[in-house]
Amino acid sequence: MALTTALTPDQASARLHELTVIDVRTPGEYASGHLPGAHNIPLDHLDTALPALKTAAGRGDLLVVCASGARSATAGRRLAEQDITVATLTGGTTAWTRLGHDTHRPAGTRTPWAMDRQVRLAAGTLVLTGLVAGRRWNTARWLSAGVAGGLVLSALTDTCGMARILAKLPHNQPAATDLDATLAALTG
Repeated sequence: MALTTALTPDQASARLHELTVIDVRTPGEYASGHLPGAHNIPLDHLDTALPALKTAAGRGDLLVVCASGARSATAGRRLAEQDITVATLTGGTTAWTRLGHDTHRPAGTRTPWAMDRQVRLAAGTLVLTGLVAGRRWNTARWLSAGVAGGLVLSALTDTCGMARILAKLPHNQPAATDLDATLAALTG
């Protein structure tokens, strides 16, 4: 099994010219801003991309990134199991941008709100609506209670049903990653 190492944003920035960067976030997250030169291979397409990633790793070091470092750690483990040595970005693109490093966005894309911001807006609006409407109709308070229960369940299970629902809205549906073009770029 190959090794997985971690690079801080400053270490990665200093070596960016020699790294092949693989961004395992969703196409929407990738479009909101990514490391310069990053290739978007969403985590759920990683198995399809294994041959291209092995080829790219044979030419130089791979850096796998996501928003916080959690998905890139998962990808790093999966790639290491396939004897592909990778590094992950500590703190992900969140730490990268917080430290002021450059990010790129595809031309003509707008920056959607981050999903956690959309969830906070929707949850807050529903709770407030339930409380205000509950002053007139007592049963409307169940809306607030339901949202509160959903937030507790979300924290306990580390999942978010509201985010899954919001992700299906049209403004959260960017153009899909052209995986074939990405794989060709990695192997070419």
